[in-house]
Amino acid sequence: MSGAVELVLVRHGESEGNVAATAAQLGGIELIDVPARDADVLLSPTGREQAAALGRGMAAVAPDRRADVVLCSPYARARETAEIAVREAGWDVPVRSDERLRDRELGILDMLTQLGVERRFPDEAERRRWLGKFYYRPPGGESWADVALRLRSIVAELNALGSGHRIMLVCHDAVVLLFRYILEGLSEREILDLASTTTVANASTTTFVRPSGEGAWTLQDFNQTSHLSSLGVTVTEHGGDASVQPR
Repeated sequence: MSGAVELVLVRHGESEGNVAATAAQLGGIELIDVPARDADVLLSPTGREQAAALGRGMAAVAPDRRADVVLCSPYARARETAEIAVREAGWDVPVRSDERLRDRELGILDMLTQLGVERRFPDEAERRRWLGKFYYRPPGGESWADVALRLRSIVAELNALGSGHRIMLVCHDAVVLLFRYILEGLSEREILDLASTTTVANASTTTFVRPSGEGAWTLQDFNQTSHLSSLGVTVTEHGGDASVQPR
């Protein structure tokens, strides 16, 4: 491990958008009542507890195994998660934002549930079914392929790192899944099957390791939530951040 490069991916803690989206889904409502634009949505009280629990788990990591740097999505919920966790852990490492880690942008479908999309934009709903989740790009938004493209530049930088580096990235559920798509060389079908059967839990960790200087990335663990066990509910029931339609 000493000569390896280690990458830890963290999904942000539960956000106010997660709470609102779940309420909209359960209530059969078309529009999600989010309190701010997507980039400014904060953590819920539960999300802050999850971030602190993540930090307590990080505190147990040996000093020589701590991250060199923590990069986070510029979205408020990810930044909050990173800052709370690092502070709770007592790590003396910088927290830096990187816009490439932001969540998938939904364009005109932002703030809509699946029901809302079907009723307000039936042509878009049909186009999405035809193209499939991976390649469908809503007007003004991004496809999963678009997100993968921007993440590939981060992977190129990670591949150029020398031995012994450890990097933590605090981001979003779709971003975590698309890192798996890139680092494991998954097909469209494989990543969509994974997305349809797995909820990336709030404040969960996913770890990849790469041998020094060369070789493939190996998935060490996925969607790890043992550090949240004392909190009770840890998994957000829907897959998106401020939306319960396919992200």
